[in-house]
Formats: sequence, C-alpha cells, structure tokens
Amino acid sequence: MKARWFLMTLSGSLLLTAAFAAEARGPWRASEDNTRGWQFMTPEERVEHQARVRSFRTLDECRAYQQEHHRLMEQRAKEKGSALPSGGRDICEHLKPAS
Repeated sequence: MKARWFLMTLSGSLLLTAAFAAEARGPWRASEDNTRGWQFMTPEERVEHQARVRSFRTLDECRAYQQEHHRLMEQRAKEKGSALPSGGRDICEHLKPAS
C-alpha cells in the first residue's frame, strides 16, 4: 500500500515538473531569427504574424498562410532590391500527423 502511494505521488510530481518545464519555455515567439521576411514587416505585422501562427489548428490552414506570407515577403524584398533568405524552421511542423 505504501509503495503504491509512493509511486502515485512520484508519478504526479514528475508530470507536474514536466508541465511546468514546458510552460516555462513559453509559446513560440516570432523573431528575426525565425521569421522569413522579418525585416520587411512592420511591428504591427510582426505581432499579427505571431498571433496567426499560434492560432492554426490544421496543417492545411498553416501551409496556406505560410505560402501567402512567403509570397508577400518575396515581393517586398524584390521591391527593395534585396534577396529573401531561404530555409529556416518550418512553422507548420507541429501540425503534421505523427508517423
């Protein structure tokens, strides 16, 4: 009985620790290091972009937004005579089905 209580208490403590650790990292935040076209966005657009990225629930809606965002940033870069860096983190990765 004591061993079972100990295991249940230990399991609960480990779950709480993991939950607090995940929350401490906080939600994804847009920055110049992880947002394609950051330098071509206004501060208001950056806040809106971050909120939109956090709101997606399906891979399709995330991909549609991502493609449109990249198209717009490429257009802005071209207008300024700059090249838009490629690569970077896939903001829709977390919505892909587990394999």
